[in-house]
Amino acid sequence: MLLTDAMDGFRLAYDDHPGEGAGTVVLLHGWPGDRHDFRDVVALLAGRCRVVVPDLRGFGASETDPAAEPAAYGADAQARSVLALVESLGAGPVVLAGYDVGSRVAQAAARARPDLVRALVLSPPLPGAGDRVLTPSAQREFWYQAFHQLPLAEQLVAGSQDAVRAYLAHFWTHWSGPDYVPDGAELDRLAEVYGRPGAFVASINWYRAGSGAVAMSAQEQPPAPADRIAVPTTVLWQEHDPLFPRAWSDRVTDWFADVEVRPLDGVGHFTPLEAPEKFAAGVLERLG
Repeated sequence: MLLTDAMDGFRLAYDDHPGEGAGTVVLLHGWPGDRHDFRDVVALLAGRCRVVVPDLRGFGASETDPAAEPAAYGADAQARSVLALVESLGAGPVVLAGYDVGSRVAQAAARARPDLVRALVLSPPLPGAGDRVLTPSAQREFWYQAFHQLPLAEQLVAGSQDAVRAYLAHFWTHWSGPDYVPDGAELDRLAEVYGRPGAFVASINWYRAGSGAVAMSAQEQPPAPADRIAVPTTVLWQEHDPLFPRAWSDRVTDWFADVEVRPLDGVGHFTPLEAPEKFAAGVLERLG
C-alpha cells in the first residue's frame, strides 16, 4: 500500500500493480466497500496493464479529516484526488473504471480533465434517472440516503463493529444478485474498517455532500450536446440491481457522446465481484 501526496489535506491509500500492457487503469470502488472490491478484477488484469486501485477519500486506509465539511467528500472533491494521483504517477491518459460511488467520481473526473481520461468503464449510477428516483418503488430502496443525513445514523451505527457489520451486511446481501453470496470474512474485514473511529461518518459524508443518487437525479438536467462527456464509455448495466433498473438506461446518450450500454444478466449491484471477468474484459477493450 502506498500513499499519495496531500490534495485538499487528504492523502489516498492505493495499490499500484505493474503491467506490460498498453496502458493504465484506475479502479474506483463503491459504498459500502473499499479498494478490495476489485480484488478479483485485479487478478484478471495482472500483468496485462498497469492497475492502480485507490481508497477514495474517507474510505479504507485513506485519510479522514473529522473537521472537514461533507463537501470535501463529494464527487468533485473525490475527483480532484483521483486526478492528482493520475498526474503524480505520470500515467495519463488512463481508463477510469468504477461502480457506485466510483462511477460518479469517474464521471466527474472525465468532465474536469478529459485530457487525463482515455475511456470510462462504468456500472450505475449513471445520469438519466430523473424524477423516477422519487417514485414509491425507488424510495423503498433509497431510504438509506435520507437516513445518512441524520445524526441518528451516527448514533445507531458508528463506532460499533457489530452494528456496522449488521448494517453493511444488509446492503451486500440485498443489493447483490441471486447467485452471489457475500464473503463472511470480507464482511468482518469491512466491519473492522468502517468501525474505526470516524470511519463510518467519513463514508456517509458522500451522501451528506449531495452526491447520492437521489440528490443528483432529482436535480439533473441534460447538458447541451456539445457539453456531454466525450471520452469513449462502456456502461455495464446489471439485471438485478434493485437501485438502478435497466429501464433507467434509456437516457444515457443525453449525457455521453460516445457510449455503449451492455446488459449484465444475472448480476446485481456489485459488478466487480459478481462479474469480474466481464468487468475486466470491458477495461481491456478500452485499453485497446
